[in-house]
Amino acid sequence: MDLGSSLSIANSGLSAIDYELAVTSQNVSNSGTSGYVSETANVSSAVAGGRGTGVHVAATTLNVNNALQKALYNQNAQVASYTATSNSLAAVSALQGSTSADSGSTDTLSDLLGNVQSALTSLTSTPLDSSAQSSVISSAQSLTSSINTLSSTYTQQRQTAEDDVVSTVSSINSDLTNIGALSKQIMSLKATGADTADLENQRLGIMTDLSSELSVTFSETSNGDVVVRTADGTELPTRPDQMGKDDTSVTLPTSTWPLSTTDVSVTSAMYYSSGDSSSQIPGITLDGKDITSHLTGGTLGANITLRDQTYPQMQAQLDSFSYTLATRFNSAGLDLFTDGTGSVPSSDKTQETPAGIVGLASTLSVNSTYVSSPSSLTTSGTTQGDVTAITAVLKDGFGTSGDDVDDSLEAPSVDLGPTGSLSTGYSGTQGLVALATSLTSNQASTIAQASDGLTSSTSVQTTLQTSVSNVSGVNVDDEMSKIVSLQNAYTANAKVVSAVQSMFSALLEAID
Repeated sequence: MDLGSSLSIANSGLSAIDYELAVTSQNVSNSGTSGYVSETANVSSAVAGGRGTGVHVAATTLNVNNALQKALYNQNAQVASYTATSNSLAAVSALQGSTSADSGSTDTLSDLLGNVQSALTSLTSTPLDSSAQSSVISSAQSLTSSINTLSSTYTQQRQTAEDDVVSTVSSINSDLTNIGALSKQIMSLKATGADTADLENQRLGIMTDLSSELSVTFSETSNGDVVVRTADGTELPTRPDQMGKDDTSVTLPTSTWPLSTTDVSVTSAMYYSSGDSSSQIPGITLDGKDITSHLTGGTLGANITLRDQTYPQMQAQLDSFSYTLATRFNSAGLDLFTDGTGSVPSSDKTQETPAGIVGLASTLSVNSTYVSSPSSLTTSGTTQGDVTAITAVLKDGFGTSGDDVDDSLEAPSVDLGPTGSLSTGYSGTQGLVALATSLTSNQASTIAQASDGLTSSTSVQTTLQTSVSNVSGVNVDDEMSKIVSLQNAYTANAKVVSAVQSMFSALLEAID
């Protein structure tokens, strides 16, 4: 082997070590960067004509286990979904009290209803006592106030969910189009044989963010592009060309494309339904087509469910209870509770109050006649101290026999809400106290499921993150060990270069 070849081989070694040091330094500097995937510098022996010619530098690769990464993306969506749901329902949980016998709570609907029952019972013993009369009004107002507050909370949390849907769509658009912009650069560089590892690492970080916002899958094409699909396989474009359109039609990245929706002020009478012209809550569209039903999991999917299912059902349950409370009292001869206009609530299950029971819980109030004159509770005509109506309410209004809970006195339990598609999830042929307990228990179960789901899914996520980190994370000790080895190799190659240069000098001096 001649001196020229030796010098060329040593120089290629120095260049390769330079490259490996750069990759190692990149790993070390990003060891604390969330979602960063460690990179591997790839070098191989260069051979020409059967003889070694030095070292060949290949493309940098990322240390990714695709199966583990896919599992982590799926788990990210689950954890984000449970987190959004649990955080939202915490506001309801704080108001619900507890149905547990040893909880010490006095704030549940059944507790407050029990207070009304107790006050009425006391009034039968002292019907002319003004304090006993006022106690009934006070306990009834506490009950309606709690019902009003719960209803208001459902609406507020539903509005928050709607606002979060809009903001998450914007974030998803940014992530999708950032992926598209990076993919375009990656494809261009791959076509020229250039290194794309750093760009791919950036893209992986964005893909991780997107996996928390929505249940998605990613598939990489042979040219370096990435195709994003929802859990049911609906493709979400990252660039216009993936939809057969000119890329210049959209400036990437952007927060307003490819998905589109608008924010609205939500009321209990409003709903979302794809293809329904009466639906006042807008869907999420892609190229003009409503794809809301295809967008599940993650923060977005959770907020869609909260907005369109969870809170509407809770509202329907409370509206049903409010209607039943007012009608059973009225049927027993005491119109203590009204729809806010002074009237007994209408029975229509799909119309907004006062024409129906939708949203009734937000307006339910104690009859102003009794509020201004509590003595009216025990006054019949000119007769004071009459407890006939009070006794009937205690016997029949709070009754549990078939005559007290069936037919027109049965609590509405199906065909509820503005679309008539909601149900309470429990029987309407129960006494008032049992109905209140069923409502609280049903909603507490929904809250508990979200909390338990968050705990278990987070545990799985932590395990997967550890597994992914073992494969893809940066081990600083290993990287520093590589640096020491590379330093030694650099010194050895440098000595070869120095020796060859000395020999060249000696040869030149000999010729002279």
